[in-house]
Amino acid sequence: MAEYSLPATMRAMVFHGVGQPLQRRQVPVPEPAPDQLLIRVRACGICRTDLHIVDGELDEPVLPLVPGHQIVGEVVALGSEVGRFSLGQRIGVPWLGGSCGHYEFCQRGRENLCDRAQYTGYQLNGGMAEYAVARADFCFPLPDHYSDIQVAPLLCAGLIGYRAYRMAGEGRVLGLYGFGAAAHILIQVARADGRKVFAITRDGDSAGQAFARSLGASWAGGASDGAPELMDAAIIFAPAGELVPQALQAVRKGGSVICGGIHMSDIPGFPYRWLWGERRLQSVANLTRRDGEEFLPRAAAIPVHTRVTRYPLEQAWQALEDLRCGRFSGAAVLAP
Repeated sequence: MAEYSLPATMRAMVFHGVGQPLQRRQVPVPEPAPDQLLIRVRACGICRTDLHIVDGELDEPVLPLVPGHQIVGEVVALGSEVGRFSLGQRIGVPWLGGSCGHYEFCQRGRENLCDRAQYTGYQLNGGMAEYAVARADFCFPLPDHYSDIQVAPLLCAGLIGYRAYRMAGEGRVLGLYGFGAAAHILIQVARADGRKVFAITRDGDSAGQAFARSLGASWAGGASDGAPELMDAAIIFAPAGELVPQALQAVRKGGSVICGGIHMSDIPGFPYRWLWGERRLQSVANLTRRDGEEFLPRAAAIPVHTRVTRYPLEQAWQALEDLRCGRFSGAAVLAP
């Protein structure tokens, strides 16, 4: 069994409050609790949820905070109660960092709605650091053939996209509003299932539309262009509430509009007739461990390829700003 000589301190990017950029700090290496793993971080994906946290749109972070919740790492220490993983094993740490396991939602297999849940990079320190701790029973083994930076986006963009995809039903034509990290993964799953996919981007985003077509989109255009036919379902990843009425008008009777983000601007009022016809409007909240157990092997089998822009740890704030401004296609990943 491998043994590791661990340093006393580590580099970490720390969030102190809204309006302040992440600060590089030298902080103590955390010690794992009995049910936790200590991992050496090998990659950490950047997510729009991280932006919502630093912008104050998600307003319950435990400060000071190390953000980041798409963590790929190597197990370097085990808590006394951990028997599931071994030293040296590569694992993934997702957004859902723990739930109570006892009350209504957890007992019904809906731990994503647990009122006592804690989230990685929000209430729990995350992966924008050299080391991180995580509850072992909420971590995932990872498919072998992916590199660290390629597999990181599957841990949130992939998992949330997949949960939204299952909620969207089995219709033939699927629309994806916002073609970022989640959509560029999900389109590959939908195409593997033989579905026609329309990609709806910001008006004038010719690069994003070309990227979508390169991944198999049958049509790609701006939000104001109008898709060429009614869709059976639409998934909205862009955090723009004004897209909800547009999407409702773009799906056929009996269709679904799924809001895939954790935060969205206010939805404007719209006539009831746009919802009528048994159209369904639903949100996606967090993820369950079952989502990961189903999706990660499926992604490897397709196989899903992620397009990644790599940043060093110290450029975490730049990566967030580049995400905000749409300066890259696909996903961004920090590699300490």
